[in-house]
Amino acid sequence: MLQTHTLFKAASILALSVAASAHLGTADATADQMQEIHPEAWPKLTSPIKHDQALEDRISVIMAKMSIEDKVGQTIQGELRHLTPEDVRKYRLGSVLNGGGSQPYGKKIATPEDWLRLADEFYDASMDTSEGGIAIPILWGTDAVHGHNNVKGATIFPHNIGLGAARNPNLIRQIGHATAREVRVTGQEWSFAPTLAVVRDDRWGRTYESYSEHPQIVADYAKAMVEGIQGAANTDTFLTGDHVIASAKHFLGDGGTDGGKDQGDNIDSEETLRDIHAAGYVTALDAGVQTVMASFSGWNGRKMHGRKMLLTDVLKGQMDFDGFIVGDWNGHGQVQGCTNENCPETYNAGLDMVMVPEDWKALYHNTVSQVKDGTIPLERLDDAVRRILRVKIRAGLFDGGKPSSRALAAKTEVLGHRDHRALARQAVRESLVLLKNNDGLLPIKPNSTILVTGDGADNIGKQSGGWTLSWQGNDNQNSDFPGGTSIWDGIKEAADNNGSKATLSADGSYAEKPDVAIVVFGENPYAEFQGDRDYLAYGSSKNNEVELLRKYQAAGIKTVAVFLSGRPLYTTPELNASDAFVAAWLPGSQGAGVGDVILSGQDGNPSNDFKGKLSFSWPERADQGPLNVGDEHYAPLFAYGYGLSYTDSKNLPVLEEFAVPETANSDYFFNDGVVSPYKLFVTAEPAWSLEIANNGGELKVAEQIAVELVDRNVQEDARRISFSGQAQAAAMLKIFDTLDLSRETNGDMQLGMTIRVDSKPEGPVYLGMGCGNECFGGVDIAERLSNFTTGEWVNVNVPLKCFRAAGADMEKLETLWRVGTDKPFAFTINKVGLVPPQADLSCPPIIKKIDGIKQD
Repeated sequence: MLQTHTLFKAASILALSVAASAHLGTADATADQMQEIHPEAWPKLTSPIKHDQALEDRISVIMAKMSIEDKVGQTIQGELRHLTPEDVRKYRLGSVLNGGGSQPYGKKIATPEDWLRLADEFYDASMDTSEGGIAIPILWGTDAVHGHNNVKGATIFPHNIGLGAARNPNLIRQIGHATAREVRVTGQEWSFAPTLAVVRDDRWGRTYESYSEHPQIVADYAKAMVEGIQGAANTDTFLTGDHVIASAKHFLGDGGTDGGKDQGDNIDSEETLRDIHAAGYVTALDAGVQTVMASFSGWNGRKMHGRKMLLTDVLKGQMDFDGFIVGDWNGHGQVQGCTNENCPETYNAGLDMVMVPEDWKALYHNTVSQVKDGTIPLERLDDAVRRILRVKIRAGLFDGGKPSSRALAAKTEVLGHRDHRALARQAVRESLVLLKNNDGLLPIKPNSTILVTGDGADNIGKQSGGWTLSWQGNDNQNSDFPGGTSIWDGIKEAADNNGSKATLSADGSYAEKPDVAIVVFGENPYAEFQGDRDYLAYGSSKNNEVELLRKYQAAGIKTVAVFLSGRPLYTTPELNASDAFVAAWLPGSQGAGVGDVILSGQDGNPSNDFKGKLSFSWPERADQGPLNVGDEHYAPLFAYGYGLSYTDSKNLPVLEEFAVPETANSDYFFNDGVVSPYKLFVTAEPAWSLEIANNGGELKVAEQIAVELVDRNVQEDARRISFSGQAQAAAMLKIFDTLDLSRETNGDMQLGMTIRVDSKPEGPVYLGMGCGNECFGGVDIAERLSNFTTGEWVNVNVPLKCFRAAGADMEKLETLWRVGTDKPFAFTINKVGLVPPQADLSCPPIIKKIDGIKQD
């Protein structure tokens, strides 16, 4: 319970926000000052869960029977694609997770029955004592971050940024409970939610996972969401029946990294770390949250997975957290001196369960050895295991039987239940923020002729965003959302109810001039670092929505913009081209809630008013990040807390439009042509002279290699590269700087190519990345290429980790793509870049050293 810490008085919050920009990491600060933590200055808490001596005695009895190997196994969490029930049986593993996009049995979309059947198989393996093991039920964790979003048919709630705009903690509590109920159906007991980042730089790719830039909203919502997921502490609802374990994440400061870089470094002061970034953890702990996930990010140069004073002295000591701390996806491998396979430092810092998706077996063996030789004290291991068992017993895992025998298991009617969908639709209505409504255009009056267009109008996948059925959420169709409704569905329903005529137009054209045009557009789905941006710029898609809006205005048609996004963005051109502008965020599977608000009832009165208020400040310029209420020189376009309702009669004047700075595309190196700042080169023996292959004009090449401009979809959008086989030759994409792809490598991203094999290779074909001879790694893709039909366009993807394993230094890449051979071979390339993990994460044959090939 809270004891001596009073949270976020209104009079002090502005000062705290200003303090967020006062960093310790200045040039004249000493290393000790930069690293100093004062646990006694942090909130002094007492765990709200009453001490249970019988439970602790039960743990002691179990642990007395466990070997060191058994204990280490409990601290290991592997990923679904990289372990089997047999692995759980043999190594006595404590936990399994499904990563983003990972589905049971390798399926793209698994059924609820598949999820539950595999949950039973893992459980049976963990309870098997036939070979003398201790029966300890396994714990399955899943990223149920806006509903049970990995499972087809589940209710997908608005992402947190939209919920923050709703300002309704009771709604959050209900959403948490509904999500827990749906998780129970498929046999999982642990949700990796809620995210409690207080985002201070909206360029971060995970901004939409945050409720607000203001710590008070995050604090209020943290308690409500934890209680919704877990049940209220010290009541008969706690972790029972239709509740599951929650996880407060990511501890600590991930919302304040320098430059908004995912997995980056927070250089704020200790006071800001405590008073702003820890706000949600104080109330989550007060609600009895049972797990806390450590952050990928660091603080003043040291990663959180290795920070003992924060994990142990502050969280477990001063704040009396008696659950367990789990790592994030290979986050321990980023600690200085560690690898994914070897990291005693993270255990000694206080991490209790290590999330090591693929390399769990090596980490297991190394950790066993390190406990036996004293590198990791046995007392530290025992503390970790006690904490894990404590949570498992509290959650009823020891007494609950198979997952299929527990409450709500296999009750598929609970997935997407009508009450849950109604709750999600309410959340959509309450999260909408009205930024502009000139001349009271909204709500749209009865008997109107309405044109609906934009690539987000009838696209449930786009409106749901990342972390939806897959990691990035970018490959979903409306059919993947049974029971879901698009924004168009809701507009059509509301129009039918008020006597209006609504028409959906894919290209924006119309036969009959409408009274009003609604254009639904915005960001395409992304997750984690793939959403990082250099500037807060929207930038219209190929549909060019701003020109479409201007066209309608010029024709005398009233315009409504419904903007889908995971953060506030510079959209002034779109605002100027709209008579009304609605920030709809990422509303999830029940997009019909938009229509509930923007159209009137049959009587002409609003059916529902706008309730949403900005929980993030809206930028006036694209280069205006970070931007937070209370900052010095705070000058947003729309301030924190802004949001019109139908009682407002304010007209927005024409706004000044600003240029958007150019930025490099970090996802693609070649995309219908070479992407700036990358350059295409060719090289060949014996001179090894490098010649630039330009986008146009004459292409200078050596006789061993030729490059031709080729048309695929549009003029000169591909390059045909031919090897004569006379000597070693290569084509490569380089950057005159270095590119750090370590986090992408850690996240199982892949180097992807869209190519056409024009003549099959007659020998090895080396695909590589690196920064010179000493830090270059390659794989032989000849066998894969030989399996393709000549003349057919295909995608070739190789995990970045394969190049790292081959010797590439992924932190300072200069060559992003290199294809070379000394045998005859020809292919055409259309795209080269980074792609999310695919089903096949295996490596082609790794080439530790490519003899005779100069890499730079």
